Amino acid sequence: MKMVRSLAALSLFSALVLGAPSALADGQRVGVVDVQRAVLQTEDGLRAQANLKKLFENKQAELNKKQQDIQKQMEDLEKQQKVLSKDAFMKRRDELQKQAMDLQGMMVKFNQELQEKQKELTEPIFEKILGIVKRIATTDNLDLVVDRATVAYVRGDLDLTDRCIQMYNSGGGGGGAAPAPSGAPAPKK
Repeated sequence: MKMVRSLAALSLFSALVLGAPSALADGQRVGVVDVQRAVLQTEDGLRAQANLKKLFENKQAELNKKQQDIQKQMEDLEKQQKVLSKDAFMKRRDELQKQAMDLQGMMVKFNQELQEKQKELTEPIFEKILGIVKRIATTDNLDLVVDRATVAYVRGDLDLTDRCIQMYNSGGGGGGAAPAPSGAPAPKK
C-alpha cells in the first residue's frame, strides 16, 4: 500500500514538475511531508507501535519456543536413528517435518495478521495526517505537497512533517468529533 501511494505521488510529482518545469518557476509553492514518519511519530502512532511490538514479541517468543522444540526433537531423533527401525525413524521424521511445515504456516499467518493489525491501527492516523496536510496546503497557499519518500532532495524549510505531527498531537487532526470532556454529557446525534 505504501509503495502504491509512493508511486502515485511520484507519478503526480513527475507529471507536474517534469511535464511543466516552468510552472514551478512561476511562483508556485511546494511542500514536502514524510508521511510515514508523521504517522509513526504522532502520539497515536507511538502507541500503535508499542502495541504492535508487544503483540509481536509475545507471539514471536511462542513461535520461537515451538521451533526450538521441533529442532530438539529432530536432534534427538537423529541420535536414535541407529536404535529405531527404519520405518519408525521415517514415520517420526515425517511427523516432525509436518510439524515444521505447520509452524512455517503459522509464522506466515502471524505476519499477515500483524500487517492487518498495523494497517488497522495506522490507517485512521494516516487519514488524519492527510487532512492536516490539506489544511496546511490551503492555509499556506501551497500548490503541491509530495511525500518525502518520493523526493531525492528537499530544502529543510519546505518540510512540513514536524508541523503535521504537532498539529495532530494538539488535537488538530480533524476527521472526527473530539471526545467529550470527562464529566460532560456526550453530544446527541
